Amino acid sequence: MTDPTTLTAAELGGAIAAGDITAVEAAEAHYARIDAVDGAIHAFLHLDREGALAQAADIDRRVAAGERLGPLAGVPLALKDVLVQRGVPTTAGSRMLEGWRPPYDATVVTRLREAGVVILGKTNMDEFAMGSSTEHSAYGPTRNPWNTDRIPGGSGGGSAAAVSAFMAPLAIGTDTGGSIRQPAAVTGSVGVKPTYGSVSRRGLIAFSSSLDQAGPCARTVLDTALLHEAIAGHDPLDSTSIDAPVPAVVAAARHADVRGMRVGIVRELTGEGYQPDVQARFDESVELLRELGAEIVEVHCPNFVHALAAYYLIAPSEASSNLARFDGMRYGLRVGDDGTHSAEEVMALSRAAGFGAEVKRRIMIGTYALSSGYYDAYYGQAQKVRTLITRDFEAAFARVDVLISPTTPTTAFRIGERLDDPMAMYRADLATIPSNLAGNSAMSIPAGLDSDGLPVGLQIMAPALADDRLYRVGAAVETALNARWGGPLLDKLTVGGTR
Repeated sequence: MTDPTTLTAAELGGAIAAGDITAVEAAEAHYARIDAVDGAIHAFLHLDREGALAQAADIDRRVAAGERLGPLAGVPLALKDVLVQRGVPTTAGSRMLEGWRPPYDATVVTRLREAGVVILGKTNMDEFAMGSSTEHSAYGPTRNPWNTDRIPGGSGGGSAAAVSAFMAPLAIGTDTGGSIRQPAAVTGSVGVKPTYGSVSRRGLIAFSSSLDQAGPCARTVLDTALLHEAIAGHDPLDSTSIDAPVPAVVAAARHADVRGMRVGIVRELTGEGYQPDVQARFDESVELLRELGAEIVEVHCPNFVHALAAYYLIAPSEASSNLARFDGMRYGLRVGDDGTHSAEEVMALSRAAGFGAEVKRRIMIGTYALSSGYYDAYYGQAQKVRTLITRDFEAAFARVDVLISPTTPTTAFRIGERLDDPMAMYRADLATIPSNLAGNSAMSIPAGLDSDGLPVGLQIMAPALADDRLYRVGAAVETALNARWGGPLLDKLTVGGTR
């Protein structure tokens, strides 16, 4: 039998449908892979072996009965621990929710179940999705499968590491300022932030409600498209959900042709501040797109230089509001409830013990920005900048079909290197944040390796509800680069000497 962990999600789904591999065999093979390599990586916080194998057995029964299932039926998936799953521990990477078992499924989880996807377990993340390295997890850092001394990106480093280390062919992440795309870039995987509101946020533990967006992670553009199609669509239980058709992302991923497309290079997202190897791989991608028949246009988005500052006022402000619910009173961790402390003291003790340093830092920034006398000067001004950034995108997309840039200014940095320098950590999201502020769609795909053998990401950005353009361009670049490399970039990866 072919090793299921070496197959793409599309290949594995086809093999399960044909009866060549059972869903139970696929799940067991991925658990064996997790047992072999996750000790060195720490991608998972919880494994739901019993639940996953029961899901897989149900798929096998349905296949045996001749039922026609979706293309991902029986395919294993790793779920970021910020989406609730009924009865399965969900922590958002925080001590504040340690041991909590939600009473319901997030809409994304419901749709995964409907698609027949088998959820292996919950992946590690920066606490409440606040971070760019997965070092801010209360349960220890995740390590990059390419070099375990390096970070796997954040906040969804666990999901990206699970995919790139062949522990799962699919994963779900969430992207508030780059938390799907940046981990994808530094682990050599594919990650997509869909248009804001096109994938339901119901059951996603909120960090910044106007920015948070769940999305797919995988090893290929087609696999990512298949997962995107499975989770997207209107949800009447989410007030921010868009009631519009899902773009034809799978068809686009199968149409790897950019001839006649206009591709814009964002001047503000290249050059100074970008690692030379990152810039070199980007320049090669630009030349490749030109060779494939795309027209290359330089685009000026002057307000992008203010995106980082605006984001770090808007996101902490919304976090300050959203995380107020974790007060030691209603649910979550409670400290000091022994009859000797006042309610205010219990709240203070619970939040001091439950929140990590980065979460506390952002709550304080956000509370200050929202406080009387400062709201207009900080939060209000940041929202005005957000509008200007959205207008920059609108003007750019009036001229081009997609925009491109490096996904992140550097490749994976060393664990611990930036923990004492928050601004250096925040700059990892320099190129990804504008798309979150505007709400449009964006993707990261592998663009090659740097001189240390670490992956570099290419970011592709498309207008809102034009997510299919990402997949068309991404598939064309992926096909051409795989031909140039003699196979996918991840084929070059070994973890602890094992594939």
